[in-house]
Amino acid sequence: MDIFYYLYTGIGLIGMGVIVWGVLLIFSRLLRLEFTRLRGRAICREREALRHQLGSYLLLGLEFLIAADIIRTITDPTLEEMAILAGIVLIRTVLSYFLDQELAASYPCVERSTEDA
Repeated sequence: MDIFYYLYTGIGLIGMGVIVWGVLLIFSRLLRLEFTRLRGRAICREREALRHQLGSYLLLGLEFLIAADIIRTITDPTLEEMAILAGIVLIRTVLSYFLDQELAASYPCVERSTEDA
């Protein structure tokens, strides 16, 4: 059962890493955009694209975290653990669903922001 511990810990860390990476990446891009805004350029579209990119990172990270929780529950399948997992998965799934719906409705696919390469 030690292998499952390392497996769900690793997958959870990947999920957390994806979220942290997304936040850092989008924050650095946002800072650059705000400096261009101070020079008088309108950045509404670019800022909205960044918002959607961050949402994509959050969704991907949440999927990894759900997978880690499922694997963790396999290692200790008590009724209490199953109820906790069900609550966590429900909350994360609802968050993922509504975030995904918002992204799909307002911005079909964010390739890359219009920053200098």
